[in-house]
Amino acid sequence: MIRVMIPVHLRRIAGSGKEVTVQVEGPVTQRSVLDALEANYPMLRGTIRDHTTQQRRPFLRFFACGEDLTHESPDAPLPDAVVTGAEPFMVVGAMAGG
Repeated sequence: MIRVMIPVHLRRIAGSGKEVTVQVEGPVTQRSVLDALEANYPMLRGTIRDHTTQQRRPFLRFFACGEDLTHESPDAPLPDAVVTGAEPFMVVGAMAGG
């Protein structure tokens, strides 16, 4: 099981806690984790990625194992610690303003 931490505004939409778990078949990548998350929580479709382009929404970032994975390929394998469930894949709301 893959652990996914989601920001508070998405928790409210999903009706979930801070962390959820998803089952991923095949390689564990950003794309496969987000696909599984949206399958388990269909109300999140379109909130993390655009419906059509599947591009990350502005003001959301992805982290795992202390690394910013936001600009990595969505099909790049995630770190082993995420695959084993030792570390979560984090969807983080970016801060903006001045």
